[in-house]
Amino acid sequence: MLSVIVPTCNRNELLSICLEHLAPSFQTLHHSLYEVIISDDGINSTAEELIISHFPWARWIAGPKVGPSANRNNGASQAKGDWLVFIDDDCIPVEILLKVYYDSIIKNPGISVFEGRTNADRPQQRFNEESPINDKGGYLWSCNFMIERKLFINTLCGFDERFPNPAVEDVELHYRLQKMNISIVFIRDALVIHPWRIQKHMRSITWKRFKSILYFLEKHPEKYNSINSLYYLKIFIHSSIKNTLLNSFRYKFRGFASKIVFDFMHLYFSVYLLFKKKESATSYQKKLTIINSFIKK
Repeated sequence: MLSVIVPTCNRNELLSICLEHLAPSFQTLHHSLYEVIISDDGINSTAEELIISHFPWARWIAGPKVGPSANRNNGASQAKGDWLVFIDDDCIPVEILLKVYYDSIIKNPGISVFEGRTNADRPQQRFNEESPINDKGGYLWSCNFMIERKLFINTLCGFDERFPNPAVEDVELHYRLQKMNISIVFIRDALVIHPWRIQKHMRSITWKRFKSILYFLEKHPEKYNSINSLYYLKIFIHSSIKNTLLNSFRYKFRGFASKIVFDFMHLYFSVYLLFKKKESATSYQKKLTIINSFIKK
């Protein structure tokens, strides 16, 4: 049986659309072969009432309220199936999604991880729109993949919940699988649609993602060989010249200010990593604890 894990946090409207597309009346996989678990991280949330009244076939559980990683792990811990399918609450699954995943298990004996395809609902129209597009595989974004339950829980111990911000935890999980030489099969027909979302807080979101990258590097210092000053300099050059300049008229300069902020923050990250000394993940975690304690005071 498949256990579909949908983490949510105060996004009932988006969650409703997602669940409508996971319903037994919509999915082509027989309802006896899958369950849907909603792990709810919302404070003063009304998601439980929503599930009871409109989606009684789904199972609502209270989330730990300490971030998306822990929320996904929480859902996985309550799963009854041998396979976990992770879908984000702002995604729209196609009707054959679960049938394709289920059939993939049979067609690929010995494979424990399957990566689905994620696409947007239309062409991009402005610079500050975001969508985790994954059209050819190789990313294992947390919004659409399937993994054997015993591998996820017993071997990997789930997503790392120590990331300082909700970002990069899926990249880190993917990297751990690669280090273990676990094969990942990309299933193109296992598609979810992730509509473009306008990012209104580009500066703070980009900075938080970088802080998560720093934790990732402290945990896996060997990755400094590829994620370093030169890496961010290339992003800055590619993003500012090939993306910003070429698409300014195409997007009619919509979201242009946010894009400039995004570009130059990556230039800053390049300079930052040029002078940053490597330190252990434990040391980095201690620094975060001290900083957070100081802020709380």
